[in-house]
Amino acid sequence: MNHIERLCREDIDLKKFTSDYFKYLYGLLNQIEISTIGAFAKALENARVNNRTIFLIGNGGSAATASHMANDFGTDILKRTNTKKPFKTMSLTDNCAVMLAVANDSGYENLFVNQLKIHYRKGDVLVAISASGNSSNIVEAAMWVKKNKGKVLSLVGFDGGKLKDLSDVAIHVKSNKGEYGPVEDVHIILEHLISYWVQHQIQKNKS
Repeated sequence: MNHIERLCREDIDLKKFTSDYFKYLYGLLNQIEISTIGAFAKALENARVNNRTIFLIGNGGSAATASHMANDFGTDILKRTNTKKPFKTMSLTDNCAVMLAVANDSGYENLFVNQLKIHYRKGDVLVAISASGNSSNIVEAAMWVKKNKGKVLSLVGFDGGKLKDLSDVAIHVKSNKGEYGPVEDVHIILEHLISYWVQHQIQKNKS
């Protein structure tokens, strides 16, 4: 039984449950190696400077984070900084017709690879978001990008799974296996943290 399951089974009121949940999230955040956050941000900034496309992928809640991140790094940073060199971001989780067609015709494991075969150019960046790090469509995409001389950045949880080992940079939320909610909470916090940081750097360097 993981930490969140234990909390849900205890006879506690909402105030205590909320306090314990917040403490648990803080503990997860506090374990993250800050150097990996810096390396992740630097890789994204290098992609912007070099006009590389940043592709974002995930399943379920991580798909929502991928879409959110594509927006924050793309249109939101452009709006806030008015930079002449914006981030070129593309979430591969957003075209339902394409995703369903690929899953139906070629298999769910090819959901992202088949899209990358169309849009990817050598040197582009893949941001893969996965709590388990073992989803077949995520792992296949990471392997394909590495084979085609791209960079793989990841947000992972649990023990990091296969994705962590495939990544050039992995930010690892070291949680109990199966705790999707807390990992996804931390991933969205990291997404906002990094987007605010790079936005600040763009604004600072314009002045």
